[in-house]
Amino acid sequence: MAGLKFGEERMGRKFFRIGMAGFLGFFLGLAFCGHLQAEQEKAVDEKVKRFLVKMKGQWHDLNIPEEDGKILYQIITRNRYRKALEVGTSTGHSAVWIAWALSKTGGKLVTIEIDEERHRQALLNFREAGLSEYIDARLADAHHLVRELPGPFDFVFIDADKEYYPNYAKALVPKIEPGGCLTAHNVEDPGPAPRVGDNGGTAEYYRYLKSLSEFETRIHPQSRWGIAVSYKQKKP
Repeated sequence: MAGLKFGEERMGRKFFRIGMAGFLGFFLGLAFCGHLQAEQEKAVDEKVKRFLVKMKGQWHDLNIPEEDGKILYQIITRNRYRKALEVGTSTGHSAVWIAWALSKTGGKLVTIEIDEERHRQALLNFREAGLSEYIDARLADAHHLVRELPGPFDFVFIDADKEYYPNYAKALVPKIEPGGCLTAHNVEDPGPAPRVGDNGGTAEYYRYLKSLSEFETRIHPQSRWGIAVSYKQKKP
C-alpha cells in the first residue's frame, strides 16, 4: 500500500508539473502575442504620423481639416467602434484618421467615393499611410450604395453632397447599432424651425436627427467646421 501511495504521489507531482508547464506556456504565448501586437501597432502609428506630417497643409479636394480628423479618431477609439462607414472619401484625409483609429480597435472602414480621380488618389494615400488593410474603398454612387449596404455599423461619417444629407440619414439610421454613432460634416444647429439662410440639406438633416428619440444629437464643441454627432442609445 505504501508503494502504491508513493506511486500516486509521484504521478500527482508529474501531472502538476505538466499542468504548470502548460499554464506557463499559455501565458508566455499570450505575452508574446501581446508584444507582437504592440510592435505592429507602433509600426502603424509611426507610418501614419510620417504620412500626416508630409501631407500637412496639402489636403484639398473637399477634405476635412486636421482638427476634425482628430475628433473622429477620438470618438472611435474612446468607444471601441469597429464597423465604420464613410460617405464621401474625397482623397482620403478623413478615412486615414478613421482607419488609424480602427487599426487600434480591430475594425474596418467602408468608404464611398463617386469621383474616379479622387478615388484613385485616395487608394495611393491609404497605401502610403500603411492603412490599406483597414479600408474597403468603393468607387460608387453613395445615393444607391448606402441603401444597399446591409450594415450594421457602429460608426458613420457623412461628408458628401449636402442637399442629400437627410436621405443618407434616413437610409442609415436603421443600420446603426445601439451605442453607435452617426456623424456628419459641415453642420450647424439651425434651431427648431426653418428660417431664411438655412443651409439646405444640413439643416434638415440636423432637425431630423434631433427629432429621433433614440438618438442624442449635438454639434461637437471643438469643431469649428461643424461636426454633428448623434449617439444611438443602448437598449435597456
